[in-house]
Amino acid sequence: MRIDAHQHFWSIARRDYGWLTDSLAPIYRDFGPKDLQPLLADTGTEKTVLVQAAPSVEETEYMLGLADATDFVGKVVGWVDFEDRDHIRHMERLAGHKKFAGVRPMVQDIPDPEWMHRPGIAWAYDAVRDLDLSLDALGLPVHAAPFLRLFEKYPDMRVVIDHCLKPQIRDDAFDDWAIAMARIADETNAFCKLSGIINESGPDWTAESIQPYATHILDCFGADRVMWGSDWPVLNLASDYLTWHALAQSFVPDAGDQAKIFGGTAASFYRIGA
Repeated sequence: MRIDAHQHFWSIARRDYGWLTDSLAPIYRDFGPKDLQPLLADTGTEKTVLVQAAPSVEETEYMLGLADATDFVGKVVGWVDFEDRDHIRHMERLAGHKKFAGVRPMVQDIPDPEWMHRPGIAWAYDAVRDLDLSLDALGLPVHAAPFLRLFEKYPDMRVVIDHCLKPQIRDDAFDDWAIAMARIADETNAFCKLSGIINESGPDWTAESIQPYATHILDCFGADRVMWGSDWPVLNLASDYLTWHALAQSFVPDAGDQAKIFGGTAASFYRIGA
């Protein structure tokens, strides 16, 4: 089973996507299942993981509604307010939905890189663990050390790092990022998504500029802990679905590793059945 481990849908009229403005012209429109379905067919992708794009429980409900009506959506990663302990009721309620996988706080948008260690949000990690959910870790290279400490503190919490922690490829900022990611891979149980890195390269990206970053993730985490994601339609700011899918496949020549990275790892981590 082939799985896209990271994609989005949105409706502009919902007005809860604060980051999504008309300055992002290629993606400033509605995107739904009918837009993605032909791309999945072209790549042989059978299931997806639909990931939050707005910091609201209401958007999570919206995504679960789409998932209920869309066979190819295998799981949904939603959002709750980690700064409001009352939101444990939402996490407990959402955990009862068969397609709800876990949560993703939008750490990359929070000014304090140590936010994730504030005492007032520890309840959320406990809930993720106790409800057998997963945590998508969305951050930037500056969050590598705080994430490392967090993952070490909660070794039995299922965690996947989104977008390879967004290395600043356009600035050739490889070394510090590479050391940090190697430590996370070696010292924690975290998984990693091979996704989003074309966007971090900018519109003038080349395969040669991206490959060292992809290869480093594959070498550090291994196929059993890496899953491919499109990050569509954000991907459209720099490339397109078929191009990124083909490029990522070229980084993984071994058929057995391909089967894991393009499906098996995500199926196991997110518990997506056939």
